[in-house]
Amino acid sequence: MAVFPWHSRGRNYKAEFASCRLEAVPLEFGDYHPLKPITVTESKTKKVSRKGSTSSTSSSSSSSVVDPLSSVLDGTDPLSMFAATADPAATDSSRKRRDRDENSVVGSDFEPWASKRGEILTRYTTTEKLSINLFMGSEKGKGTATSAMSEKVRTRLEELDDFEEGSQKELLNLTQQDYVNRIEELNQSLKDAWASDQKVKALKIVIQCSKLLSDTSVIQFYPSKFVLITDILDTFGKLVHERISSLCVDHRSVLPDHFSPENVNDTAKETCLNWFFKIASIRELIPRFYVEASILKCNKFLSKTGISECLPRLTCMIRGIGDPLVSVYARAYLCRVGMEVAPHLKESLNKNFFDFLLTFKQIHGDTVQNQLVVQGVELPSYLPLYSPAMDWIFQCISYHAPEALLTEMMERCKKLGNNALLLNSVMSAFRAEFIATRSMDFIGMIKECDESGFPKHLLFRSLGLNLALADPPEGDRLQILNEAWKVITKLKNPQKREVNTVLADVIKHMTPDRAFEDSYPQLQSIIKKVIAHFHDFSVLFSVEKFLPFLDMFQKESVRVEVCKCIMEVFIKHQQEPTKDPVILNALLHVCKTMHDSVNALTLEDEKRMLAYLINGFIKMVSFGRDFEQQLSFYVEARSMFCNLEPVLVQLIHSVNRLAMETRKVMKGNHSRKTAAFVRACVAYCFITIPSLVGIFTRLNLYLHSGQVALANQCLSQADAFFKAAISLIPEVPKMINIDGKMRPSESFLLEFLCNFFSTLLIVPDHPEHGVLFLVRELLNVIQDYTWEDNSDDKIRIYTCVLHLLSAMSQETYLYHIDKVDSNDSLYGGDTKFLAENNKLCETVMAQILEHLKTLAKDEALKRQSSLGLSFFNSILAHGDLRNNRLNQLSVNLWHLAQRHGCADTRTMVKTLEYIKKRSKHPDMGHLTELALRLPLQTRT
Repeated sequence: MAVFPWHSRGRNYKAEFASCRLEAVPLEFGDYHPLKPITVTESKTKKVSRKGSTSSTSSSSSSSVVDPLSSVLDGTDPLSMFAATADPAATDSSRKRRDRDENSVVGSDFEPWASKRGEILTRYTTTEKLSINLFMGSEKGKGTATSAMSEKVRTRLEELDDFEEGSQKELLNLTQQDYVNRIEELNQSLKDAWASDQKVKALKIVIQCSKLLSDTSVIQFYPSKFVLITDILDTFGKLVHERISSLCVDHRSVLPDHFSPENVNDTAKETCLNWFFKIASIRELIPRFYVEASILKCNKFLSKTGISECLPRLTCMIRGIGDPLVSVYARAYLCRVGMEVAPHLKESLNKNFFDFLLTFKQIHGDTVQNQLVVQGVELPSYLPLYSPAMDWIFQCISYHAPEALLTEMMERCKKLGNNALLLNSVMSAFRAEFIATRSMDFIGMIKECDESGFPKHLLFRSLGLNLALADPPEGDRLQILNEAWKVITKLKNPQKREVNTVLADVIKHMTPDRAFEDSYPQLQSIIKKVIAHFHDFSVLFSVEKFLPFLDMFQKESVRVEVCKCIMEVFIKHQQEPTKDPVILNALLHVCKTMHDSVNALTLEDEKRMLAYLINGFIKMVSFGRDFEQQLSFYVEARSMFCNLEPVLVQLIHSVNRLAMETRKVMKGNHSRKTAAFVRACVAYCFITIPSLVGIFTRLNLYLHSGQVALANQCLSQADAFFKAAISLIPEVPKMINIDGKMRPSESFLLEFLCNFFSTLLIVPDHPEHGVLFLVRELLNVIQDYTWEDNSDDKIRIYTCVLHLLSAMSQETYLYHIDKVDSNDSLYGGDTKFLAENNKLCETVMAQILEHLKTLAKDEALKRQSSLGLSFFNSILAHGDLRNNRLNQLSVNLWHLAQRHGCADTRTMVKTLEYIKKRSKHPDMGHLTELALRLPLQTRT
């Protein structure tokens, strides 16, 4: 291809902008408006008969405003119609039934057993060896389908007897995990047996598991064992209930949600009775109790009063269990099942509680003491084993209980000796408001408790949990603090003095012999609770003992976690920027601690988290109009956080923002002092950017900082930024790491250069470096850069350069920076400048056309077509097509785009339509001839 000269099209940007604006159309208000009320004219015709005359008609019309929504309903509310037709007696009956149903279920304010399960399994563990009895399956239970019913029943009874007589295997010396695995195997065996219709085998498994609850040989593990076994019992109860429910459903009717025994057919009732009879034949008390309690809900199929009759009987059965630990967990299970099926039956709950009080003295009796001696368990370790069961019983009783009942229960507990265990459960289960109003009474009871039985610090902890939820009386707070000085109470609104007293005393007791090293979790919890309630950090850091308390965290990992907690709360709750020196010094110390923990082994996610927290702090620091103090803070922060690149990036952005705020305050007219200050800000950025690692981070910051320098009339500094960016482009690697994945960098480089070109339009030439020196340097770098073999990004960049040079040749540029004279003002359309500009354009065009030549291969024809059409559009937008050679080049590019049938026909059709539309504009008549020379290739 021959060399083509370039002639830019003259642009009048103001006129183009005006022509692109939407045409203002005057609004005429007609008779119709979509929101205008509808007026309906109704005509009524009456037929009037007169004696001796023919019928005549008379009409009348009335006009009214009708609401279209109301007219659809004809003025009648369908819900009101339904309510009006309802039977009042039936409505009253349904209301009573609804109220009864609401009382038969617990609300969302009742903490479910499932939420306590994980804590129990985690807390009550053992390292001792455990034993378990496994059921050895018998083939006698597999009767044939042709057996008579009586034979089948007899076989099943024999199977049950066979189990009672010892068809089981004892496994010894199991670790806790092995024991848990065996229990899970039994649970799965239960489901498998049920699925294969081996109901008796399933019952045997449940009986066997229930028997394990009578074993207290490893007493510390008993609460966790109870949780595991009752999971199996729950599964069994659910399977039995679902089985009986399925028998109630046939093709004619479905059992309603709130059914009565009259809705249950005889088959289902007979099956239900059969299950209760089987369970009644279990010889041992504990398995018989647990298995019957697990299917307590099935009583609904037999009788309306079945559950209310069974609960007292099962409560009395527990009296036959001699071990107080086993019996209290049996009561807990009965209360749990009772709350699930009949929470309104409070009598059985209260009876369980009062029965427990009668047997409470057994805990301190000789039998239990001898058992503890044999197992080598101390009383302070034994008594907490009761807590999960007792807490649950107390929670069930206190749920929606009247104040009088709670007071009576508390008084009964007070009368018993050695009542620390009961007291702890009362404080754990009763409403926080009830405890808080009587906090001094509870402190008096705590003081009277025997320290050797149940540790007092646990009692104070339970009291503190309540005081964190409900405020005690104002006059009692100081006395509470004085009484509970050895524990951390979580007061909801403590004063600075009280918190300082607590922290000081903790420091006093934890510092000797470095005792704090063994209590990091507890100390960390204290910090979290303190900062959770002190959102005013000026008050927090003025607490004298807070920072010394932080110094006790000597282990680096724990120290960093504490610092992260402090910063998270600061970022979340600090609403206004601060310049408080107390806050700044303290948080700089905290952030420095986090920063110094970074090393070569630190994970990227951890670095990002630390940088996010430090950046959050930096953003919240503001000295108002004292810009010099603000810059000094940024200088100090740079020296402290040099190892975290995101923090340095944030500091650069903050300093650039500071320079622009200075410009805003001065309204663009810098004084000698502010001019020196913004140059200091620019220097800060220029010094800091090279220390960054990310290549595109540096490029973008050079560009951004150069724009800020240009806006503040720092022209030589802006040139330095742009030169630094140009010199950095050759270092851009072919692949870069993006979110842990290697990706080609050319698309990112193309994006950066396009932004760069838009800035270069307004950058004035340096008087000592010639015309368009920055553009020339950038073109040399682009020419020498090693591009991918199959990439067209270089040509796309050259096309963007052509757009830039065309914009630079205009008499007035599209945009300017205030108080900065761009080249349109400096050269004023000088012919030498335009000649140099056109020469560069021709060089760029030659590069583009040369590349199009290289794409004349079969595998590259589609790329050639796309690039050819793109270049055609660039000439159409920016070139002066009145020039014959440029006009001919555009026609050649059009033919090239569709020469091999690879063109996007739809795009070319729209382009041609656009040319024809523009040809109708003034001074665009030459496009009419061009349109005639641009044929569209048809495909058959």
